[in-house]
Amino acid sequence: MTAPTPAPEPFVSAEVAAEYLGIKRRMLLSMARMGIAGAYPIGTGHTRRHWIFRLSELTAAVDPKGYDPFSKGGSR
Repeated sequence: MTAPTPAPEPFVSAEVAAEYLGIKRRMLLSMARMGIAGAYPIGTGHTRRHWIFRLSELTAAVDPKGYDPFSKGGSR
């Protein structure tokens, strides 16, 4: 019998991702348009896109050491 595969990490909104990073939503969206890892455009809009984010990828993109303040211990 094989081990069950873990559920994929859920996507979060720009509001949740910005709060997680401690920045304003507008700054996060600017970073998304510049191509930060963890940001995914959805929809077909040409002038205005909606974005969803994966927190683990954003964490890795802004901190190469992969620091996660919510992990056990919370220190580097």
